Amino acid sequence: MANISASDVKKLRDITGAGMMDCKKALSEANGDFAQAEKILKEMGLAAVAKRQDRATENGRVFVKSNGEKVVLLSLSCETDFVAKNADFAKLGEDMCSVILEKGYTEVNEELKGMVDGLIAIIKENMNIVKFTVLPVATYASTYVHGEGAVAVCVNLESSDASVFENEDAKELAHDLALHIAAYKPQYLDEKAVSKEFEEEQMAIFKAQVDQDEKLASKPEKVKEGIIRGKLSKLYKEICFMDQAFVKDDSKSVKDAIAELAKKYGATITVKSYCVYQAGVTA
Repeated sequence: MANISASDVKKLRDITGAGMMDCKKALSEANGDFAQAEKILKEMGLAAVAKRQDRATENGRVFVKSNGEKVVLLSLSCETDFVAKNADFAKLGEDMCSVILEKGYTEVNEELKGMVDGLIAIIKENMNIVKFTVLPVATYASTYVHGEGAVAVCVNLESSDASVFENEDAKELAHDLALHIAAYKPQYLDEKAVSKEFEEEQMAIFKAQVDQDEKLASKPEKVKEGIIRGKLSKLYKEICFMDQAFVKDDSKSVKDAIAELAKKYGATITVKSYCVYQAGVTA
């Protein structure tokens, strides 16, 4: 039996990231052979991962990363809020985003799962890849993460003149749009993006409200139709990004704020797409 010193245990821990007791046990079983001890630790880790896979993962963290050409948003879940704030968990998310961008992944695969399993073996808490989205950058994309990974946002802008986004006020507006999305979490980009089914459902609700109102029920149908349309228009200002009051100046809409910048530089500027991820939300 080899004599296992504290320095040997520490060396193996530095190499593998495994716990001190697990390192000591592995070195003892391997009779001091580091390569064999690493193999034993890996087997121990995989066994631990299997045991933890049924544990609920109701906490987590979201990430966003851009390489200038593409943006990835990633959501990871874990068992506890403590691990969600752990530096190793945060590094895992950042590293996974880099791998996704570098290798062009569009769906969860064995390499990404293996990265998660590696940290499960060290931290000994179940974790999962909830989802990730990769967006091609149109002309300019601004990203934002709120808090310690509570919300991650990408707003993807398109312009007839890419040089517009070399200006600080254009970059600032793009950043403010990302902040706006994080704060208000709009359901749709604009009215055109609203599904016909959703609109019809809301119209039916508003019609029922009007018909049940004693003061409005006796109004002519055209008047009632106008009231219903007015309610729908008000709803769109609440749920559609372009129609919402701009977070930095509620006297104008998001659409107006973008139009002002476009006019200043004599270029078209549109929101090609946006994406928002929220920790703990799977949809």
